[in-house]
Amino acid sequence: MTQALLTITESAAQRVQTLLKSRGKPAYGIRIGLKSKGCSGLSYTLEFADEAGAYDEVIEAHGVKVLIDPKAVMFLMGSQMDYVEDKLSSGFVFENPNEKGRCGCGESFHV
Repeated sequence: MTQALLTITESAAQRVQTLLKSRGKPAYGIRIGLKSKGCSGLSYTLEFADEAGAYDEVIEAHGVKVLIDPKAVMFLMGSQMDYVEDKLSSGFVFENPNEKGRCGCGESFHV
């Protein structure tokens, strides 16, 4: 059995749909990537995608398209993307089995 690259919860997909509708112009989907940031080394990035890149992985779930930057694929394998709202904050949350640790403020992680 092969492991899914990324699973997307219904809550995350609904939030992506809301963001795409509020953008003001058509978008293909959103792209997830990683960048060097914070005390632990890596941070997730999300941006609108007007088209799929030649090497992007495309995941379709709950009516949305999420593209994975090719440089991020090996770090995201088996992850779940969720959207969580509570009294004081809201945002996308990644449950990543590849993470070996997070910084104290939660801004970055390392594998």
